[in-house]
This record gives sequence, C-alpha cells and structure tokens, in this order.
Amino acid sequence: MIEVEQLTKRYGPTTAVRELSFTVRPGHVTGFLGPNGAGKTTTLRMLLGLVEPSGGTAMVSGHSFRRHPRGLRHVGALLDAHDVHGGRSARAHLHALARSNRIPRARVDEVLAEVGLTEAAARRRVGSFSLGMKQRLGIAAALLGDPPVLMFDEPLNGLDPEGVLWVRGLFRRLAHEGRTVFVSSHLMSEMENTADELVVIGRGQLIAAESLTEFAARGTAPTVTVRSPHAGALAVVLESEGAVVAPYDEETLKVDGVSAVRVGELAHEHRFPVWELATQTASLETAFMELTADSVEYAAGETR
Repeated sequence: MIEVEQLTKRYGPTTAVRELSFTVRPGHVTGFLGPNGAGKTTTLRMLLGLVEPSGGTAMVSGHSFRRHPRGLRHVGALLDAHDVHGGRSARAHLHALARSNRIPRARVDEVLAEVGLTEAAARRRVGSFSLGMKQRLGIAAALLGDPPVLMFDEPLNGLDPEGVLWVRGLFRRLAHEGRTVFVSSHLMSEMENTADELVVIGRGQLIAAESLTEFAARGTAPTVTVRSPHAGALAVVLESEGAVVAPYDEETLKVDGVSAVRVGELAHEHRFPVWELATQTASLETAFMELTADSVEYAAGETR
C-alpha cells in the first residue's frame, strides 16, 4: 500500500507539490494523472526517497522507502528509461541490481524473458536500445525483486501498439496477484484502458481520488441531440423548461439540462414529430481536460 499524507515539496518560491494526500491500495491498477508539470514525478521521487519532502509523509507498506533494506524486494520502480549506463549490457545492468539487493542471478533471466528482451538483446549495450527497449528493460528492473509495490512513470512512452497491449496486460496481472500498481501519465486516453482507480492532481494539489467510473461522472452532464422539422418551436418549449438549447443546424438541437425522456415527452405533448433523439455522454478525456484546465494554464505559465 502507498500512503501519502499532506505531502509538500518547495523549491525556493515554487511549490511543486502542495499538501497532497491519497492512498493507493493493493489489487488495483491506479492511474496517477495530471498535466505535464502537475507534480507527478516529484511525488514519485519523494515516495522513493530520492527527494526530501518539505512537509508531510510518503509511506510504502507503512514505512518510508529509505527504511526498507534491499529496496527492490519491497518496491519496484521505473522513473526514467534513459537512466541507465549506456555502456553496459541489459544483462549486466540487471545483474548489478540483483547483486546489490541480494536477488538470485537466475531471476535476471526470468525478468528478461517476461519483458520480451531476447538473448541477443540482453547482450547488447543499452546505449544502442530504442526507447521502447529501454522501457522494457526498466520494467524488468522494477520486477526484479518480485516486489509487492510497483510504480511506473509514463511507462508507455516509446512502445509500439503490441508493447502497449502487453504492458496493460502485465499491469492487470500484477494487480490481480494482489500487488499495488501505481502508474503515472499525462494522458487520460492511456489510463482509460489501463487503470481502474485514479489519483488526479493539478498544480501539485489533489483534484480527485476515486474509481474510473466515479471520475467520468465528474465531467460535463450528458447532452441530448434531437432532430425535428419543428426544431425552432421545440427549442422555445425546451427553454421554457429551463433547458439550454443550441441549434446544430436547421433541424437539429443540442440540449443541456433536460433528459432525453423529458425532451421526448415535451415533443409529444406539443405534437412535434421527432426524427432523432439521442444522449451523448462526455468522454473521460473531456472530463479530465475540464477538471485540470487551470493546471494546464498554470504549468504553461511556469514554463514561460
């Protein structure tokens, strides 16, 4: 389990993470979402003891990461696929990690096979790897100690479609085994197909910590589309009911604030023929963009 309580990190006058609190439980793939610059990587680095918090706590399985001896047996993490000595082979890199964490050498071959790095690839220098191959190596390193907690920062970057499907399946399997799987991304489209729980932050602050279904419900209310040869007259009736009506074309209206059932009832009461009546639900991507809009502007301002 991952527990973050009132976590804060300041760099001079800039607050990268502000009083952030959430819990990531085992048995789920939990997506860690936010625009670029929202504080995701800083939070992960504090969880791994690589950055000292300015305030609050970041706990893994009830302790700070630095208190876990042989850390790879407790937490596996991929933060930066490029953070590997380019002159080493993939196998040599994993052997060094295994030795420092007292992990049997046989485990190296097991994880290389699991992530799809062949014998020939394992002997190559990492500096010659594509980004996708480096991601696979980073995932192998995270799996090396067979840990109960796993964290991945933007793990799908550089993977081809087959690799993306493989990673999604891997994460689900790890969660099904009862592990805690925490995956960061700035793209809702990735998490929609990967995660079942979400932690969403913006400007270093918590926006949401809930299931994917609950988060989707936070977005814009469903919009009703109705087509009628008497669209103008129907619009007047709908507006009298408190609906917000926008004409799409001469025969089509987009209606907010009134259900499709009520639109149909009103059309029937006033004897307006209806050619089409449908409800359109906002996408998760739309919900995410609406809830994090201020964060995007903030991050852009910080960049400038």
